[in-house]
Amino acid sequence: MTRSRWLVVAAVALAGATGCGRFGNDDTRAGHKERIVSVSKQYTEILYALGATDDLVAVDVSSTYPPEAKKLPTVGYHRALSAEGMLAARPTLILSGGPSNIGPEHVVQQLESLRIPMKYWDVPGTLDGARQLIRDMGKEFNKVARADSIVAALDADMARALDPGRAPADTPSVAIIHYGQAMNQYFLISSRGVAGEMVRWAGGRMAIGDTLAGMTRMASPELLAKANPDVILMTDFGYDRLAGQKDILALPGVAATKAARDGRIFRIEEHDIIYFGPRTGKNVELIRTLLHQPGHPE
Repeated sequence: MTRSRWLVVAAVALAGATGCGRFGNDDTRAGHKERIVSVSKQYTEILYALGATDDLVAVDVSSTYPPEAKKLPTVGYHRALSAEGMLAARPTLILSGGPSNIGPEHVVQQLESLRIPMKYWDVPGTLDGARQLIRDMGKEFNKVARADSIVAALDADMARALDPGRAPADTPSVAIIHYGQAMNQYFLISSRGVAGEMVRWAGGRMAIGDTLAGMTRMASPELLAKANPDVILMTDFGYDRLAGQKDILALPGVAATKAARDGRIFRIEEHDIIYFGPRTGKNVELIRTLLHQPGHPE
C-alpha cells in the first residue's frame, strides 16, 4: 500500500466517529449490512418512498425530502462534496446520480482510489424516466411491489393534475430563480427541463425561453426585467438566505417585474420542482396553487 493510500485509509478510520450534520446530528446506529451514502436528492426521496433506508447513513445537503432525510449526517453539496464528510460516513456504496451529478473531481478520484462502489441508474430525465428509475431502484433494494405501488399512485396523481376540466382560465408567465450552491450564485431557469415542464402542466408559461441554457446567471437586470414575469418562484435555499423582501427586490431585475409590483414572489422547495419523482403529480398541483394565488403588494 502506498503512503498516500495509507493516509486516506487512516483518515477513514479517524473520521469514523464524526459526521457533517445539519443540526448537530450524529450517526449512532450500528449493525448496517451496508453503509449507503446518497448524493442525489432524487435517489434519496425514492429510497424513503420505497422504505429502503435501513442502511442509508448519510446524504448530500440538497436531500431535504422527506423531512427524515434532514436527520442524517451530510457530506456537502453533491457537486461540491466534502472529502472529510464522505470519509466520516465510511460508505460501502455511494448512490451518485451519475458522473455529471457528483464533484469536485479530486474528491471523486479520492473515493475511486479507495474502490468504494458508486452506482447510478442511466435513465432519461423525463417522467417516464422517473417511473423507470423507481422500478429499477425497487429491484435493486428488493422492493418491487412497493415500487409498482408508487408508480401507480404517481400515475393517478398525474391524471388528476392534467385533467383538462381542471385547467385554469389564465396562463401566467413564470420566472424561477434558483441559488446554485456549487457556484454561490443566483440563476434563472429557462423553459428547458423539469421545472419548465412542471410549470406548463400547472397552467403557466415560462417567461425565460428555451433560447437560453437550462440555467443562466443573474448577472444583469435586463434579462429578468425584459421577461417581466407575472409570478416569480424562488427555490428554498436561495430564498431563505436573504433577509426578507428588500433583499429579494435587490436581485438583478427583480424590482422591475410585474411579479414584484403585484407581490407575487413565492418560495418553493427545490425538491418540488427540480426533478421528477414519486410526488410529481402532487407537486404540479402545488405549483398551480402558487401560480394562481393572489399577491401581497407592499
